[in-house]
Amino acid sequence: MDLTGRLNHILGPLIALLVMIYFGYHIVQGERGLFSWMRLRQKIAESEHHLSVIQSEKETLERQVYLLRPDSLDQDMLEERARKVLNWGYPGEVVIYE
Repeated sequence: MDLTGRLNHILGPLIALLVMIYFGYHIVQGERGLFSWMRLRQKIAESEHHLSVIQSEKETLERQVYLLRPDSLDQDMLEERARKVLNWGYPGEVVIYE
């Protein structure tokens, strides 16, 4: 075998190895690789948690709004809102705001 034969014999597997390394790198590190997929899953989990917190706050506010409607007016809720909005209380009364 001469030098060109040896070079062709080595060049084929070397190119195949480089192509495999290239694609292997992009499978792991690429824009749509494994690390990006894990970051996306983490972001989805955080967003779902944030959504559940916001939904619970929304339900709480909806309950409070329902109690202030004229057809189902709760006197305690009305007094609480009036005191908070008007910044008013009885003398000697201790008020704790959340």
